[in-house]
Amino acid sequence: GLVLPAEALAIITEEEIFGGRVAKAKRKTERDPKSPFLEDMRSLHAGDFVVHSDHGIGRYIGLVQRQIGGIAVDLLGVEYAGGDKLYLPVYRLNQIQKYAGGENASPKLDRLGGQSFGKTKARVKKAAREMADELLRLYAEREAATGPDLPPLDDDYRMFEATFPFEETADQMRAIEEMHSDFAKTRPMDRLVCGDVGFGKTEVALRGAFRVAMAGKQVALLCPTTVLAQQHLRSFEARMQNYPITIRGLSRFQTKKEQDETIRMLKEGKVDIVVGTHRLLSKDVHFKDLGLLVVDEEQRFGVTHKERIKQLRKNVHILTLSATPIPRTLQMAVSGVRELSLITTPPADRRAVRTVVT
Repeated sequence: GLVLPAEALAIITEEEIFGGRVAKAKRKTERDPKSPFLEDMRSLHAGDFVVHSDHGIGRYIGLVQRQIGGIAVDLLGVEYAGGDKLYLPVYRLNQIQKYAGGENASPKLDRLGGQSFGKTKARVKKAAREMADELLRLYAEREAATGPDLPPLDDDYRMFEATFPFEETADQMRAIEEMHSDFAKTRPMDRLVCGDVGFGKTEVALRGAFRVAMAGKQVALLCPTTVLAQQHLRSFEARMQNYPITIRGLSRFQTKKEQDETIRMLKEGKVDIVVGTHRLLSKDVHFKDLGLLVVDEEQRFGVTHKERIKQLRKNVHILTLSATPIPRTLQMAVSGVRELSLITTPPADRRAVRTVVT
């Protein structure tokens, strides 16, 4: 405490009276104060869309000043459908964040005090639970399933390996070794190979596809575009031309007659490796003995295509290649649900990528 005799004043602290600090109730906040809104506040401009945790999507109209109890207070203004406005004090800014639906997106405004946003949140929560249940069931089935049995590495594989015209990076070799280690396990492989463009992800897929095809199993390489599918088709044909492996393409670059022939040969087991676009996911495409599914740039496929991929992946080896994996795939890899291989070192003498906007 403090005693001021000249002022006839004595100040006694709460510790001296009660013998300790008085516990104070902390105000409960629904979100972490380090919200994306607070970090992006400087980039927020009048007219931008924002999302309130309770009231939904509104349009930011700027900071306004109001007299409250004779004191000027800065408030953040948000306009909702029908012209209704919400003014938030500074200490509640953690309830709001900038809309993340895209720069040119024009979402429908919610009505202040309405039920639409609450219903939307309920639907999203239900869909998230259903997705979690489905993933849990799928990966439980994969854990219990037995993957395609492959023979050990032989001289043919070593000779194919030697045809690679470049020197492998340490990360490339590690990813390849991890893939072969997965092949040796009883359960099906589910590995994500993550690396920048030109870092050597395709070579990992080539060696995995060669081993599976030489074991008598079929391989499907799924690409998001016809151009990429054609590039992969040429690479696979060039590398495996000296081996008894039948490779076919299945995309709009092939005629209707060629596509029908490929589909028939796949069903009869006469195609060892097929490289194609989402055409591979059509209902009329059937495999006799699929052993490996390689998915290139999974994030570029639509919801319907991903549902079909889920049906294919129950008891086959899965190898996913991506430079920018979708958050769910990356989270599953980081958390250990899916195996992860990182290729972070570029090949020797590789030049940096230059992006030019004209």
